[in-house]
Amino acid sequence: MQAPHQLKVSVQGMSDAGVDVAAGMPAIVIATAFGGPEVLSVTDDLIAEPGPGEARVAVRAVGVNPIDWKAYSGAMGADPARLPMRLGAEAAGVVMAVGPGAEGPAGPVAAGDEVIAYRVSGAYAAELVVPAQALVPKPPALDWPQAAGLMLTGVTAWHALAATGVGAGDTVLIHGAAGGVGVMAVQLAAARGATVIATASPARHEFLRGLGAVPVAYGDGLADRVRAAAPGGIDAALDLIGTDEAVDVSLALIADRARIATIAAFARGPKAGIQLLGGGPGADPGTEIRAAARLELARLAQDGTLRVFVTQTFPLADVAAAHRAIMTGHTTGKIALIP
Repeated sequence: MQAPHQLKVSVQGMSDAGVDVAAGMPAIVIATAFGGPEVLSVTDDLIAEPGPGEARVAVRAVGVNPIDWKAYSGAMGADPARLPMRLGAEAAGVVMAVGPGAEGPAGPVAAGDEVIAYRVSGAYAAELVVPAQALVPKPPALDWPQAAGLMLTGVTAWHALAATGVGAGDTVLIHGAAGGVGVMAVQLAAARGATVIATASPARHEFLRGLGAVPVAYGDGLADRVRAAAPGGIDAALDLIGTDEAVDVSLALIADRARIATIAAFARGPKAGIQLLGGGPGADPGTEIRAAARLELARLAQDGTLRVFVTQTFPLADVAAAHRAIMTGHTTGKIALIP
């Protein structure tokens, strides 16, 4: 694991991306064009004081997610009006100041509170002004990188399990179980009393067993391996990777299409009659379900039911390196940026 470092913004200097960082001004990350990580720059910005219902947060860590690099890759469109583009939806930090009526899901927000910010815009920053409704108390059991990585994958997994009705006594097949959302889904399904069959490369099987899952290797013959692992049958499936194999095997094993959900196979999903969840075309965003899940996720993380695995941290100035790491698609758990 790469040790976190500090990006110094209190003196005039240059970020690793070659951009001037002005003295005393909080650093932010922007994409200046559409393309690869080379289009990312670390610059500076003035931060306004919080208005009514808002809070100013000193960021201690930022969660990195695949959607962050997809946003500027061009895969989701390349409208130049979106540039320069700020990135990031989740962070954790300390409240510095609040505006009138600043209240979050857990109650009033005050200076000094340690919080998780989700869902927010432009989280790749040293400071943020956000709606207080985006803030939930940071579980003391989590360190800053873990807290920053809890929510986006957590609410996505929560939504997928809720949409497919996974509960005690069910057997659920989770495709892509060692990824960020998968790790959360395995733990949450197990906590609900479900049996979890988890697809992953063999190198990650021991890790998944430790989370309470029965791992199976993806690839040719997957359906037969799943049948052998779950002779009583599969009740629901979560496709977290969007491959044809994941969709085909789910359709072969589960008669009730309403109990199959995907967060990635947006082209095949409608034709197959399965649920589409998240931000893709025609998908159910689950806004209310995901917002309500935040306090529950924090509670489960605090009592140890839900663990957040941060496998790499990078200084904010090394954001391009962090994105190159997550773009491989082979990371287990989460990556965090440290301002």
